[in-house]
Amino acid sequence: MIRCFVEGRERYYCNNCQTPIYENPVPANAIVLVDQNERLLLVKRSVEPKIGSWCLPGGFMEIHEKPEAAALRELEEETGIHGKIDRLLGLTTHDSPRYHTILMIGYLVKVYEGILQAGDDASDVQFFDVNHLPEIAFDSHIQFIRMYFQL
Repeated sequence: MIRCFVEGRERYYCNNCQTPIYENPVPANAIVLVDQNERLLLVKRSVEPKIGSWCLPGGFMEIHEKPEAAALRELEEETGIHGKIDRLLGLTTHDSPRYHTILMIGYLVKVYEGILQAGDDASDVQFFDVNHLPEIAFDSHIQFIRMYFQL
């Protein structure tokens, strides 16, 4: 594998099979879940980056997993909640020192069931009034919150 100018940019290229090696964004998701009082569900991170900070439930999509299924899996793993996606809120990116570019997919969930409990990468999970939110760990999550609440 060598690095050369291919298809308009510098990239790795396989000399054996004559194929460019594409370095693509990593897909991840975040869920804006609101209750009947329009309170927002947030999780407190128990892992780096930003351990101890609040964020939306979400995480990385796995191989052979559809984006919606990945979002609902992450929601259940982190909060104990089974949800139904209402709609796609939008897309954005997040710069990461580890993964470079993360392609973020934001979903809205308004219908859900289950017992709220922190799990997986979360040390706490709570509903917050949108006018009294704690500091949010990631700019991409702030964008999704604003997409829904029109802040």
